[in-house]
Parts: sequence; structure tokens; C-alpha cells
Amino acid sequence: MGKTEVVTDEGFRIDGRRAHELRRVVCTVGGESYVADGEAMIDTGNTKCLVRVFGPREPTVRSNVLLERASVVVDFNLAAFSSGERKQKLRQDKRLLEMASLIKSTFEAAILTQSFPRSEIAIQIQILQFDGGSLHAAINTTTLALMNAGIPMLDFVVASSAGFANGTTILDVNYTEESMDVPTLSLAMMPRSGKVVLLNLESRLHLNEFEGVLRLAKEGCTRMYGILDEAVRRN
Repeated sequence: MGKTEVVTDEGFRIDGRRAHELRRVVCTVGGESYVADGEAMIDTGNTKCLVRVFGPREPTVRSNVLLERASVVVDFNLAAFSSGERKQKLRQDKRLLEMASLIKSTFEAAILTQSFPRSEIAIQIQILQFDGGSLHAAINTTTLALMNAGIPMLDFVVASSAGFANGTTILDVNYTEESMDVPTLSLAMMPRSGKVVLLNLESRLHLNEFEGVLRLAKEGCTRMYGILDEAVRRN
């Protein structure tokens, strides 16, 4: 495989998957935390995400009080990496805040916040192991944790990512592929209504390829919905 070759002529990727193949997904709903109201963990390949949900509860910060609905607070953390440069740390901190903001706006569109005025729903996300796809892994895990906490939502929120490399659309982009500047589109949607609640594109993607990448990301969401639905029913 060449240095910049993401997909070989035989149709295989760096980690051995086919172009349109998801990584192995393992879901765990509930946990041993006696403090959190809901908890879930998802392993997506070598990316491991743990989410704990607290609430509805009285807001811990007075400014978070909303008279007509619950406020959603998201804390996103990534396991420490060996980085000695202050500039890299600042860049990572900014990225974590951006991810938290994206996830907050995504779930504000799905949670029935009007049912809990003057309260707070806190979501704590921890990426324990990172191999790319942390945004869509966090969204899928948060969906399971919210359901475990009994928080009412309009629908599941399911997420996936897709990219374009070597003239081929690829599903569920991993860290190595992200590092090779593969344009990556992260999509979150409500599967029953088909409503898109998040569309995030990393780097430039030619308009001619956009439709195919979006279609594949939607297909990935459909597959993830089946996996999450089975995990909820099993729990």
C-alpha cells in the first residue's frame, strides 16, 4: 500500500475493512455508577466512549436556569495524549469545546426539554480510547445513556461518518484515515423522521463527491440505528 493510499486497488482499507464497512460496534447500557442517572459505553473499533447523564436536576449554575425548559450541559473530555507543546494543548482544548457545543445543539433538538422547566440535564462524555470517529461515537453513546436515564426524546439520535479517498466513498473514517487528510463528513439524524440534526464537514470536499458521501453517511446512520435499537431492547 502506498503512503497516501487509503483504499487499495483490491478495495481494502488500512485496517482491513472494505470501503463501505463499519468497524465492530459493542454497546453496554447501564453501569456500576451509583451517582449517574444514566450510563452507557460504546466501543467503535478501537475508539471507546463512556457517557454519564445526570438529571433532570436543579441547575448547578444559576445562569443555566431556563424558565420554560431544561438546560442541556455537555462536558466533553479526551483521554490524555503525550503532548508537551502548549500550542497543541490549547488547540485540543478549543476542539473539545467545539465538540461539546456540537453535541449540545444536537441533543437540544431531540430531548423534550419542555417537560422539565427550571432544571438541568448534564451529559459527561469521556473518550477513553481514541482511534477516530469520536464525534459520532459520542453522539451514539449519549443516546443510549439518555435512554438509560429515562430522559424522554423525540427519537433516537444516531450518527455516522463518511469520507472520500482514492476516488472511493468510505464509511466510518478512523484516525489513520483522518490523519491522511481524508475529507470527513459527520452526520447525525433521527432515523424515524429522517430529520438531520447535525452535519459537520472536516476539510474541503468537491461538490461532485458530496452527494455520494452524504448518502453513505445516511446509510451508516441506518445501520447504527439497528445496533442501538437492539442494545436498548436487550437492556
